[in-house]
Amino acid sequence: MDDITAVVDTPSLEAPTSINELKPKMKLTGRVERLELYGAFIDIGVGVNALIHISQLGEERVNRVSDVLKVGDEVTVWVDKVNPEAQQIMVTMIQPLAVDWGDLKTGQVYTGKVTRLETFGAFISIGAEREGLVHISELSHDYVKHPSEVVKVDDEVQVQVLGFSKRKRRIDLSMKALMEKPEPPEEVFTAPRSNRKQQQVEEVVDFEEDEDEELPTAMEIALRRAMGDDRIDDLTPGGRRGKRGGRRRQHEKTRRQQEDLLSRTLQMQD
Repeated sequence: MDDITAVVDTPSLEAPTSINELKPKMKLTGRVERLELYGAFIDIGVGVNALIHISQLGEERVNRVSDVLKVGDEVTVWVDKVNPEAQQIMVTMIQPLAVDWGDLKTGQVYTGKVTRLETFGAFISIGAEREGLVHISELSHDYVKHPSEVVKVDDEVQVQVLGFSKRKRRIDLSMKALMEKPEPPEEVFTAPRSNRKQQQVEEVVDFEEDEDEELPTAMEIALRRAMGDDRIDDLTPGGRRGKRGGRRRQHEKTRRQQEDLLSRTLQMQD
């Protein structure tokens, strides 16, 4: 979207020569031709004299036109209204607003000047009837404790219109909307997915190997205790290895001990 600078004080490079070339807010230089009670007629060089009403001679109240103008005076005026068909031109000596309420659009970008700072934000003049407010939360993507951390009075800044209300005479602006959003912080490093999967497989293998291990029967436990083998307690469900599940080498050792015990038991029975 094109940027609009809030300034309407530069006359045309080439002075208009026809009423059809006139546009509202155009700045012109003219010469006072005639005074009336209700205003004055100004020659602006287009073949039709322009009328300036007494109410448009200045921002302060004017009682008599002659208090401000005299015939032959050279004055600076702005086009207020123009009607080529009726050959009528109305001008004003009050500098018009750069931005009328009807010109405002949500999303429009303006270049304005910081006029004052408050704890809750910064006021920006974009040439409208009222200053616009950039709330402190719209100054930057980063946390801002006070607007002075970002801008200062008389700074020229670019702002975007977030919203406005002619009834409330309010214009909401944003500087953050025109700034590039920072990238999110990097994620905490985690092991690659392939490594995590391998680790899970290893855990499953260990678990399955533990589940394959057989514990001694009640007869085997009784016989080994009778023979004075205290290590049999480590192989029972309440023992340490029973709780941990053991490992494959312990499983093989236990099987050899069981086979040896069974062999001796059979010999005693014979």
